[in-house]
Amino acid sequence: MKEAKLASERKRSRGLGEDKSFKLFSGSANRPLAEEIAGFVGVKLGESKLQRFADGEVYFQLLENVRGTDVFLVQPTCFPVDQHLLELLIMIDALKRASAARITAVVPYYGYARQDRKDRPRVAISAKLIADLLTTAGANRALFVDLHAAQIQGFFNIPVDHLFASPVLVSHFRELNLPNLTVVSPDAGGVERARFFATKMGAPLAIVDKRRTDMNVSEVMHVIGDVKGRTCLVIDDMVDTAGTLVKTVDALLANGATAVHACATHAVLSGPAIDRIANSRMEQLVVTNTVPLREAAQKLSKIKVLSIAGLLGAAIESIHMETSVSSLFN
Repeated sequence: MKEAKLASERKRSRGLGEDKSFKLFSGSANRPLAEEIAGFVGVKLGESKLQRFADGEVYFQLLENVRGTDVFLVQPTCFPVDQHLLELLIMIDALKRASAARITAVVPYYGYARQDRKDRPRVAISAKLIADLLTTAGANRALFVDLHAAQIQGFFNIPVDHLFASPVLVSHFRELNLPNLTVVSPDAGGVERARFFATKMGAPLAIVDKRRTDMNVSEVMHVIGDVKGRTCLVIDDMVDTAGTLVKTVDALLANGATAVHACATHAVLSGPAIDRIANSRMEQLVVTNTVPLREAAQKLSKIKVLSIAGLLGAAIESIHMETSVSSLFN
């Protein structure tokens, strides 16, 4: 055991920049994040050409040899979701046909994850469909961050590594040292995530009961737990239209909370989200860079972005070196 650990440490000390069997490529969805990851692991992004024909069809070509290499491809399926998803599939196909030894799809944000079960008659389970598409395209492994539902890992017939952004977010809020802190889950589905966060912060947990009336429309009903005189921190995996988040903030303040902060891994921020956040009574929304922020969101002082490039870079190193990634959960 000790010898194996020393061997892995010797391999790590050389840096991946000297490892000819390792390649890192990026799609167009979030190239700045891919460049940060490349800097962390000490390599340059692979050379490729990604263009579109006049009718919008994707054209992708690798500009360097990948035969026999361990390839990691960074591409979140963020807005426009369908465009970036198709890019990812075509890039995986190109890598497979160029004889890459192993292809790992690094998808910091997994689109279509919210449709993970049949909660109504005659609906699709699109999270499973996307899993099948990635596997059929040729991905040998997948790396995700904060899936909307953990069971999505079971939709894949290839190895899946599921990272949590919590270590990055917990470190940030520990430094803030918020007084009388209570961690809040905005719905019943996020209780496990919020409980983990509350345990790490040494804070009590509260839950907001929410009843969704339509797609992207929600109504906050009441708060479960004592938040009077407390500083509340709302934890979620994503912020889409921000309707749920803003109503959660209002409900907490109406129940006596002195201040409300919020954090989420994926800043999807669709439609009226930015205006809602700007006009809300929350102190700050902390997100990660799994999804690139729109220009309007970058200008909003209420939104703070933390980088998870180090977390993803460490996971990529561990996968390539065949070592455990479980230490990254702490």
